Amino acid sequence: MKRQERYDAIIAYFKEAMPTAETELEYTNPFELLVAVILSAQCTDKRVNMITPALFEAFPTAEVMAAASPELLFEYIRSVSYPNNKAKHLAAMARMLVEDFDSVVPDRIEELVKLPGVGRKTANVVASVIYDVPAMPVDTHVYRVSHRLGLVPSTANTPLKVERLLERHIPRELLSRAHHWLILHGRYVCIARSPKCMECGIRSYCRHGEKVQTL
Repeated sequence: MKRQERYDAIIAYFKEAMPTAETELEYTNPFELLVAVILSAQCTDKRVNMITPALFEAFPTAEVMAAASPELLFEYIRSVSYPNNKAKHLAAMARMLVEDFDSVVPDRIEELVKLPGVGRKTANVVASVIYDVPAMPVDTHVYRVSHRLGLVPSTANTPLKVERLLERHIPRELLSRAHHWLILHGRYVCIARSPKCMECGIRSYCRHGEKVQTL
């Protein structure tokens, strides 16, 4: 199967099986999503959603968070991964948001990545979810699933290379939804250690699934 044929078949499947796909992080405004995505780095959305209600109640705006110390923020996020670093990032991010962006979460990726704790993946998530910017954030799920499905070659050995290839083959109007398709598929079906290939609706199009079926 040629690569574009594989893309077309997989996209058609997800359109039918998962017409609505969105982030599982819980938020009510752009600032809350930005905070949640920063906290989700190398941490599960489930864990982040457990701690953010109290965090957002205590620090509902960028101005309030900007006035807080990293030590105080740490007490609210201590159960996520790397809480010390993330507490420092949140405090610095909130200060820059207030001082440089008038407390408004920017809509351009080039501006978002200037914020402490915001890398390209986080910027892409915020821009695509909040502002509907066509983007393909590549986290560990997207990276793994893209390789297993055969959407990208083994030479695509960095998140940026995977991002560029996915953007080349997926229609722009589907990029944001496709990002969530791949994440959710990786989270619940194409899991890291023991992918559920026999439960997978796209195994006949999948390079890894083709190998499994011949065993």
